[in-house]
Amino acid sequence: MRFTAFIHVQHLLGTGHVVRAVNIGKALAKKGGDVTLASGNTIPPTLDTGPLEIVKLPACRSPDAAFKRLVTLDGEDIDDEWKSARVKASIQAFGSKNYDLLLTETYPFGRRQLDFELTPLLNHAKSMTKPPVIATSIRDILVRKKELWKEEWMADQALNYYDRVLIHADPDFIQLEDSFPFAERVNHLVRYTGYASGDARSQAEGSDGEDEIVVSCGGGAVAEGLLLAALEAKPLSRRAEDATWRVLIGHDISEDAFSIYKLSAPKGVIVERARRDFPDLLKRARLSVSQAGYNTVLDILIAGVPAVFVPFAQENETEQGQRAEALAHHGRAVVTPEAGLAPERLAAAVDDALALPRSHHQVQLGGAETSADILVRDLQIRSAEQSP
Repeated sequence: MRFTAFIHVQHLLGTGHVVRAVNIGKALAKKGGDVTLASGNTIPPTLDTGPLEIVKLPACRSPDAAFKRLVTLDGEDIDDEWKSARVKASIQAFGSKNYDLLLTETYPFGRRQLDFELTPLLNHAKSMTKPPVIATSIRDILVRKKELWKEEWMADQALNYYDRVLIHADPDFIQLEDSFPFAERVNHLVRYTGYASGDARSQAEGSDGEDEIVVSCGGGAVAEGLLLAALEAKPLSRRAEDATWRVLIGHDISEDAFSIYKLSAPKGVIVERARRDFPDLLKRARLSVSQAGYNTVLDILIAGVPAVFVPFAQENETEQGQRAEALAHHGRAVVTPEAGLAPERLAAAVDDALALPRSHHQVQLGGAETSADILVRDLQIRSAEQSP
């Protein structure tokens, strides 16, 4: 089936959102889709976008973990003029072709600060003579809101505009109602896809990662505490003092900061930039130490490697903590809080985690491919409905 698809994605601090969006886009392309990815931030250089047509929207990010402000990449607060330009760019990009599918990553189950842009885009799509299938792509766990009305608004938006809600999770492990109090209202739209991983690749050559402690931080924008503790934890560990520790620094961390981390590394600790072969390193590793972002946890589940999680928990973030605790409940990880993290506490967590066995449990994967299958079926149904 030939079709056109438009994916809107906005990552603010970490890179997991754009990784998932790209993976789904590539899966749609394999199904015959002409896929455009409209990104509201810089796509990381380690991410292969393959056949996707990339549209660079006026870029913004969050300056901190509060997610209460949006700023340009230069750190300037966005204003009404910027917002108008962003809305215009999105609608022009979507209007460049007769798209059959509109997929928004996270919104409306997050990214409410982009409502100034996305509600006009959704209204534009709904007003078309032949409206596209409108779907949203969300991760396994949502960030809980202090104000219940915000979560009710999410359900209202989904019911008003959306045909499908794709949840990239294994329902035997985590379900929408675990983190969303209005799940029952939207359950008729929901399909679970399994975790959305990247393309299958042959194992990279080399022995990097073999019996190592692999420390990672995703993009790295909010991982200073973890990285500083990891650089000093090796000699304090009873079970891992003999191992090489490989600390991977994300590309959101500046070159100056990266140089300082590298110069601070003691003997037996390798500091380098994040690598495309990270999943292969984990398969060979003795242990993973990381935050608990979606894509990192997915790589850990696939590798079966025991893990230490230091969940990102600044401001009102609950998502990583809930994901980390779920894995700890299944005997897959040890969790230690981010607040007040010290090398001694991290080393103790490493020792506890190394007492865990490697896992051979197969979590439901293939989320990108299953998402594409679901969306193509939805497109076929819509096409039949619109045919005379």
